[in-house]
Amino acid sequence: MWSRVVEVMLGCWLVVSPFVFRYADNATWLWGGTFATATVVILLALSSYWRPMRHAHLATFAVAAGMILVGRFLPADAPPLAYQNFIYVGVLLLMFSLVPNDASRPPRSWKEAPATSN
Repeated sequence: MWSRVVEVMLGCWLVVSPFVFRYADNATWLWGGTFATATVVILLALSSYWRPMRHAHLATFAVAAGMILVGRFLPADAPPLAYQNFIYVGVLLLMFSLVPNDASRPPRSWKEAPATSN
């Protein structure tokens, strides 16, 4: 589940990034979009810890793709670093969203006792 921890950390970065990159006060759509995206990323990562929702992290792939598209194709009325941040974090989320929850555990076939043939 280490990849879900990284997704939560990236969501926390998205919460902090408007303050780091000094978004304009009148760009409320950018502030709101960043916080909404961060909330969705964090909720999807945390909900994948619950067994019935263990594949929720795959929806992060769609959110990350949207972040990349927003960072690339929206008009440049915000600081360029804000859009670069969206693209970089989106690419990281794309990579981590595909990592399975139990990626650090060995496969089941390795855990099973080998069959003895006598």
